[in-house]
Amino acid sequence: MNVTEALTSRYSVRGYLPEPVPDNVIQEVFDLARLAQSGTNSQPWHIAVVSGDACDELRRRLCNRFDSGDRGKRDFPLPTERLPDELMDRRRACGYSYYSTMGIERSDRKGRATIARKNFELFGAPHAAFFSMPRVLGLSSAVDMGILLQTVTLLMVERGLGSIAQGALAQYPDTAREVADIPEDNGIMFGVSFGYVDDDAHINTVRMPREPLEAITSFVA
Repeated sequence: MNVTEALTSRYSVRGYLPEPVPDNVIQEVFDLARLAQSGTNSQPWHIAVVSGDACDELRRRLCNRFDSGDRGKRDFPLPTERLPDELMDRRRACGYSYYSTMGIERSDRKGRATIARKNFELFGAPHAAFFSMPRVLGLSSAVDMGILLQTVTLLMVERGLGSIAQGALAQYPDTAREVADIPEDNGIMFGVSFGYVDDDAHINTVRMPREPLEAITSFVA
């Protein structure tokens, strides 16, 4: 498999088999991901992987927080300003595609909450990873974290694994720290649930479109 094949076949997997990924495969993915580029080679990242009983305990604690109505407090707060209309339209289309595939109407608040809870169930994945960086760092280092994330997800596709990047896994950083081994001075940016894909899970039929080239790129000669 080449990079193009991995990129065009990758999608956000929301249904997993319970079978764990062998430790040597997980270690190989993250060992190779170390080669991702970063500004001034700062390599600001840390990845905390949780598996087995620890992953089950993490899942239980996260769901308890969500079920209690606790909205958590992120290490890196989300922007408070309204997104530009163009981006809001894409976000709404994403939500509509997801919920409609699962047969949930916009007015179905309980159904929407059930779907949101799946984030904290880790979508049934047997593994999760928390991506963190020192809290003192800013936007340029966040770009480095995104590069690392893409590197990891493509390496997983190459090895027949599915994954989903989740901003939601940054919602309860204190709970994550109770289970995962995260450096004290780091803030969690996002998480990734991963494992073997359940091809029979209806939720895995969800696909999100991309804007055409001319909508996102300009060329000057």
